[in-house]
Amino acid sequence: MLRRTKILATLGPSTDRPGVLEALVRAGVDVVRLNLSHGSHEDHLQRASRIRELAEAAGRQIGVLVDLQGPKIRIGRFADGPVELCDGDRFTLDAACPADAGDAQRVGLTFPGLIGDLSAGDTLLLADGAIELQIRTVSDDAAICRVINGGTLSDNKGINKKGGGLSAPALTEKDREDIAFAASIGADYLAISFVQSAADVVQARSLLAAVKGSAHIVSKVERAEAVENIEGIIEASDAIMVARGDLGVEIGDAELPAVQKLLIRRARRSNKVVITATQMMESMIEHPIPTRAEVFDVANAVLDGTDAVMLSAETAAGRFPVKAVQAMDRICREAEKQSKARKSHHRLNSVFGRIDEAIAMATMYTANHLQVAAIAALTESGSTPKWMSRISSSIPIYALSSQQSTQRRVTLFRGVYPIGFELTSSDSQQVNVDIVDRLLQLGAVAKGELVLITKGDLDGVEGGTNVMKVLKVGEQMPPGKDSNTDDSES
Repeated sequence: MLRRTKILATLGPSTDRPGVLEALVRAGVDVVRLNLSHGSHEDHLQRASRIRELAEAAGRQIGVLVDLQGPKIRIGRFADGPVELCDGDRFTLDAACPADAGDAQRVGLTFPGLIGDLSAGDTLLLADGAIELQIRTVSDDAAICRVINGGTLSDNKGINKKGGGLSAPALTEKDREDIAFAASIGADYLAISFVQSAADVVQARSLLAAVKGSAHIVSKVERAEAVENIEGIIEASDAIMVARGDLGVEIGDAELPAVQKLLIRRARRSNKVVITATQMMESMIEHPIPTRAEVFDVANAVLDGTDAVMLSAETAAGRFPVKAVQAMDRICREAEKQSKARKSHHRLNSVFGRIDEAIAMATMYTANHLQVAAIAALTESGSTPKWMSRISSSIPIYALSSQQSTQRRVTLFRGVYPIGFELTSSDSQQVNVDIVDRLLQLGAVAKGELVLITKGDLDGVEGGTNVMKVLKVGEQMPPGKDSNTDDSES
């Protein structure tokens, strides 16, 4: 059984070790993430080039997602190493403090504008929520705080404001440079950090277009404001990422499970792709097997319909990157056996605005009510198989395209598998024969099985899918027969 949920793995020092990338490809990684919060452009270029070489050698496509750092608001550095903050201590966030002169009484900021967003009574959470500060007073350049939950605080830890409300823009000057880098390496996806509204997505898309990038935009939902503006953000994006680290800090951990389910549901309802990310198998940074709680976490995301599950430090910096992918693979496969992951009532009462979308929905309805072995979608942009993948099913969807960019892009779509396919004939029936032959070569179908094919009357036209055809393998009509006399085509 093919795994339908896709695995997105972050590359880093651990995957740079000899043989690790090769093992990740064998373990079934679908998309890799280049986290531009760490490392140089040269580091990431080498990783992207290497993963594409390995994918080609394995006869596969693996997508590349470039993740922008965004305006991560952090404290500065401490002069003499980490400090210990105790409950009840006074501690000051001081915009005037030199970047490397912090101590147990105060520390500097990477974003001095933070002070203007703060008021007495606000709660700040540092180091992913491990340390909690309550603001007592605010001056022009400093916020004097009381430590509510103390602990060890080290350099450059992130700062979140509980409930949101920080004004830092989603895109920084570094991000603009990194967008140009993403375009230069032909990234398939570009993830925008700390999105607050649809306007942030529109700006990122404009900057990407200006440097001739073709990546699809992934909006990372990690601010409280993003949840409030989620409908507009989803509409403006190609995909969203449920980035549970910062999001959980801002909205509170107890609210996070319901919000995650809501985001997955809304993305799928809007025919957009959704990634579930952050701490999915955190324990595997140091241990070779996941905790039972992590197993449940991954399985629940699969059952809720996420397109992809993501590994961060588990693969980028962990001791067991390959085992983490293997564990995620087996959990996804087992979860997908459950009936909830194989049935759908998606958009049964909807009116469709496009012919190709209607064909995609009709195909999935037909496939789920016939004993169909495979669906083959001849596609230019990947839109038709994406729409199909919004409907839960156990039937594999093969995206056949001559466009390598499309083949890479669909690697993130749940239940969709790319196949390189060149049209060699303008005859409709010959194309059908060629498609079935290609599936037979790959072992995707067997003689006597039913296959659903979708395509357009005009080859090479984006958005032109207007045909659904049902074929039995081994009984497809010979080339030259008038397709209009075949009542299995609609």
